[in-house]
Amino acid sequence: MGSFKIEGGRKLKGTLVPQGAKNEALQIISAVLLTDEKITIHNIPEIRDVMKLIELLQDFGVTITKLAKGSYSFRAKDINLEYLISPEFKQKGAGLRGSVMVVGPLLARFGKGYIPTPGGDKIGRRRLDTHFIGFQKLGAKFHYHQEEKFYQVDASELKGCYMLLDEPSVTGTANIVMAAVRAKGKTTIYNAACEPYLQQLCKMLNRMGAKISGVGTNKLEIEGVDALSGTEHTMLPDMIEIGSFIGLAAMTQSEITIKNPMRDELGPIPEMFGRLGIQMEWKSNGDLYIPSQEKYEIDSFIDGSILTIYDAPWPGFTPDLLSIVLVTATQATGSILIHQKMFESRLFFVDNLIDMGAKIILCDPHRAVVIGSERKTSLRGISMTSPDIRAGVSLLIAALSATGTSTIHNIEQIDRGYEEIDVRLNALGANITRV
Repeated sequence: MGSFKIEGGRKLKGTLVPQGAKNEALQIISAVLLTDEKITIHNIPEIRDVMKLIELLQDFGVTITKLAKGSYSFRAKDINLEYLISPEFKQKGAGLRGSVMVVGPLLARFGKGYIPTPGGDKIGRRRLDTHFIGFQKLGAKFHYHQEEKFYQVDASELKGCYMLLDEPSVTGTANIVMAAVRAKGKTTIYNAACEPYLQQLCKMLNRMGAKISGVGTNKLEIEGVDALSGTEHTMLPDMIEIGSFIGLAAMTQSEITIKNPMRDELGPIPEMFGRLGIQMEWKSNGDLYIPSQEKYEIDSFIDGSILTIYDAPWPGFTPDLLSIVLVTATQATGSILIHQKMFESRLFFVDNLIDMGAKIILCDPHRAVVIGSERKTSLRGISMTSPDIRAGVSLLIAALSATGTSTIHNIEQIDRGYEEIDVRLNALGANITRV
């Protein structure tokens, strides 16, 4: 298990280039299985989860060529379906939550799919029901092997239908869309997710010959086609990393420029950090500049009551940034209520922040009140363990702002979502040592 040793209290200065979007990558890379023609993808983040998925596809028989850093070509011409029932696949797939995304493309193209119960963050129960119910409505049949925790899915012919998703799951919607693009007839998906990641997938599939309308709304209509062709695709910058950098700049009183974060794709993220009192300036070239701020004051509602920030389906605020908002608020002026609705274990990392000196009241598994210190007292360095990707980066931000030395263990969780984060921040003046 790796660790970061962080010397806190340093102000950073410089430019950060956001990596490609992790959550988009897992969908886009899985979609290469839909065609036997070449697909070229740019701006792929070379992080643990994404590289494990690429390795998994290579094991299937996908021909993969690295063209440059972040650019790869894929050709899924000769797929070895027997590999999907091998012990090796069961082990590898179980260690990667993104492995569930291959089921939709495999069903669409080959009429069968296999998936072990996937792993990922330990942030509470994460249902796969949306994926599976959608496949069943398209005509797939599931067989669950309890002892091996292994799903077998069969569909001799997928048929389009109307479905109302029980929740607007991003990965669930993406998986169903990838299955439906080659189903017979018309599929209507209502209560669909409409995040930029999902829009990117739909745009890419349409370039490949799919017929998807309603992109960007919660109602998608898909006319099935017999085959899809190759294409070229460039992924968006990672909006979760962009939000993390905004919080980092405020907490450490740093002067940071984020290179071309694509403002139109960020939704409510800049506005939400603005409500924490963080100053931001959009440059004419599209860059986002965050000046060094000694203080920032949390906004309140019109009636003077405490500001509440909660997660919601897009275009609401993404749950992946609530941890960043929470840690950023610890040094602000004012108080805030964080309401994490989706995952019941995602706020438990606040114990570490309390040990560092933060004033936080954990009301229940979903809600925490943060009382900002107004920088009157800084956080202090401690030893802690990262429970998941987003909490891990929040603890890293806290450690960078703290007085003294901090150690973060289990940084493999951070590496799953942030590419060479220690190297990139050290280039701006941080002191992070990878142990």
